[in-house]
This record gives sequence, structure tokens and C-alpha cells, in this order.
Amino acid sequence: MGGILSRRAGKSDFYEFPQGETTKRQRISSSFYEESPQLIPCLPDEISIQILARLPRICYVGLKLVSRSWKSAILSDELYKIRKELSKTEEWLYILTKGEDDKLMWHALDPVCQKWQRLPLMPNIAEEEASKGGPLGLWMWNMVGSSIRIADAISGWLGRKDRSNRMPFCGCAVGAINGCIYVLGGFSRASAMSSVWCYDPILNKWRESSPMSIGRAYSKTSVLNRKLYVVGGVTRGHGGLTPLPSAEVFDPCTGIWSQVPNMPFSKAQVLPTAFLADLLKPIATGMTSYRGKLYVSQSLYCWPFFVDVGGEVYDPETNSWVEMPMGMGEGWPAKQAAAKMSVVVDGELYALDPSSSLDSAKMKKYDHEDDAWKVVEGDVPIRDFADSESPYLLGGLVGKLHVITKDANHNISVMQAERQNDSTSLPSTSSTLSAYSPNLARSETNIWKVISTRCAGPEELVNCQILDI
Repeated sequence: MGGILSRRAGKSDFYEFPQGETTKRQRISSSFYEESPQLIPCLPDEISIQILARLPRICYVGLKLVSRSWKSAILSDELYKIRKELSKTEEWLYILTKGEDDKLMWHALDPVCQKWQRLPLMPNIAEEEASKGGPLGLWMWNMVGSSIRIADAISGWLGRKDRSNRMPFCGCAVGAINGCIYVLGGFSRASAMSSVWCYDPILNKWRESSPMSIGRAYSKTSVLNRKLYVVGGVTRGHGGLTPLPSAEVFDPCTGIWSQVPNMPFSKAQVLPTAFLADLLKPIATGMTSYRGKLYVSQSLYCWPFFVDVGGEVYDPETNSWVEMPMGMGEGWPAKQAAAKMSVVVDGELYALDPSSSLDSAKMKKYDHEDDAWKVVEGDVPIRDFADSESPYLLGGLVGKLHVITKDANHNISVMQAERQNDSTSLPSTSSTLSAYSPNLARSETNIWKVISTRCAGPEELVNCQILDI
């Protein structure tokens, strides 16, 4: 029964009917299924829900239209608990882009079916704020990203004019935990917000979550021990925008934010003169969860220069910060505006190192035993987009390393790294990157495979997250 149902859903998604039977079958569907107390006639609901749980997640879009009871079942927590018990969960890639009108848009990719879906727009806070704040509230708009570069925003620390006054909700941070995407803070009329919004992929809706303790923009997020951590960023102080050393952690099970000890920014404390201490602003440029700890890269900033100063490591066991290993901090590749992006796949930490070439880059892996970054793939096909805030994104999807970028035709391209002599297709979630070795960089084999593309036009990449549902 499950096999038949799955094939029907895959072919027609319950939208196509043979000619001559359309009216009759629609009449049966609209009356019988609505009146039937069972999800599937003649089957107990316990078995029916098991059948539904085995179907590909992409089928649920059409199956919700069968009846109210089917929609209720597909939106229920029970269905997804069964999917997890049956090991039928699916990882989807969620990509955030910024459009020509500076609006943020989310798209989800089902890597198995190669299908893209557009998510609902983020809540229109503009209307609510406009009713509260009068004409100034008209400046408020959808939770969108601005076209300013991070360096433009940080230049405000020195009193320079930037566009964050005109572009609210820029600089929001993003994290994924407990099967949901969280969007945190950002600017509103040049003031940093503490608000948090959550996207539930099961309900396909946005809702407001518990706010942070302080407004933040351009903060960094990561997940550790099933909790969402946020560190650094900037906020509005008496003298303008002020860098934040503070950190806090969110528990999605309780909806409560808790304080974490401030980052010491130890390198900023040993500057030789008060002049330099006032001139150089310490900022967090990246954060990743690795080997049970949080690694935060840091820089000292003075417009328009960034000076890498390593970073600090938070240990949740001791609830304290220590200095980052020297080799890790000094060799961590940085993209534009000193921002450091990384991804952990199969327990290994990877970062992309842009090279002088216009059409390639190097993938590096951190060796914690040698405290060094080592090249594992020296020919990653990345085009040079000097005007882009994020010319590339990194993700760990179905146990493999992925690079998301834009190709020469301005399409968003999702590239997957294949192991040497590995012909396993993407749907296989058992394959890992453990076969990478230092001599891979010298191999002439191109391990990068484009698994999906989407026409993006002028859209710019902003962020990507993985949800396993």
C-alpha cells in the first residue's frame, strides 16, 4: 500500500487525473475523505501515519491538499518523530540571498529531487512599527539585508557616515537549531535590534521568538550541545556604534536566553598605547563549533584595515575563554572584510582560502594535532566577485562538503566535493570526507560536482543553513 501511494504521489502529486474521470474523482475526494474518520480507508491511523512518514518530504506539499485530516497529520509533530525513528529524515539546503531591492529571500533545495522552493517572506515588521512610530516608522520594512558592506557599517564606529540609517534590518545573524532557522538582530534605523525570528519548516511559517538580552548587528552564531550561541557584533551606545565583547546562549527547548562570560579580547588589552587602544576596535570575525568548543576568530579594526589577532575559545565545561591556538588563528583563511567562514563536516574543520587566481581557490582543513591549516583541494572553481559581500558560502550537506557560489551566468551553483574514486550519488548520506588527504591537492582529478543550479540574476549570497527534517 505504501509503495503504491508513494508512486502516485511522485508522479502526479495529486494534481492530475485521467480525462473523463476528473469530475467524478474530485467529487469522491471532496466528500468521502472529509467525512472519513480515517486517514486511509480501511487502515488504522497508526499504519497510515507510518506510510506517510516513509514518503519523500517533497510530496507533503501536495499531500496537504488531499483533506483536512491529511494536512493535520502532515503538520503534526508525531509524523516527524516517526520519520526520525525510521531514519527517514532528509537534509535540505536553505540559502539566503539579497535581491536587487535589498530584500532578503530564502530558497530551499531538496538535493534528492533537485527541486527548489521559495520560503515565505520574513514578517513585515514595517507595518507594525509604522503604526507605533508614525512617519519614521515608514523606514521600517521587511526583515531585509542592506547593500552596505560590513566595512561600511563598522566605519560608523569612527563617526563616518554609513547607510545603516537608511537600510534597516541589515547585519542580522542566522543560525539553525532544533529543526528551525533563527534570524537574530540586525539594524533598524542604525540601532541594533534584539529581536529574534524563527522559521518552522513544518508549518512553513515565521514566528517571533524570545529576544536577546541586548541589540546586536553583525554578530556571529554557532550551535553547540543543542544550544544556539551568539557572540560579539555591534550595538548602539552613547557615542555611536560600539563593539560588543558579550555572548549569550539560547535554549530552544525552554525559549530562554542565558548569559555567557564576555570574550576577554586579550590581544586588544595589551596594545602599547592608549591611542592605539582607542583607535583599534576589537571585533569577532567568525565562530564555529569544533571538538566540543566554540572557536571565535578576532580582528582589530581601523578603517579601512583589519589586523588578524588570532581569537579565543569558549569551553562550556569550564564556562571560560582561553586563547586560540596560534596556528589556527594565524592561518584561518579570511574572505572579504576579514570575515572568516568555515564549516565542520564529519568532525573536520574546513575553510576556503581565496587565491590570486580569478577563477579558483584553495580548500584547507585544520589539523589540530599539528595546529596548522593544510590544503586538501587546490582548485575550487570560484569566480572573483569583488563587489559581492559573500562570493561563496560553505555547507555540510548529507555528510559532504559543499560550496555555494555564482557561476558566469549569474546562476547560484551548489557544488559537492566527491571523494577520490567515489561514485556515490548525493542521496547516499553514509559517505564522508574522511578520504581527503594532503596529496589530493596534487591530483588532477576534479572532485567538484555541480548538483544543482538556480537562476539568481542580481541576487547576492548572504547565508546558508542545513535542516534535517
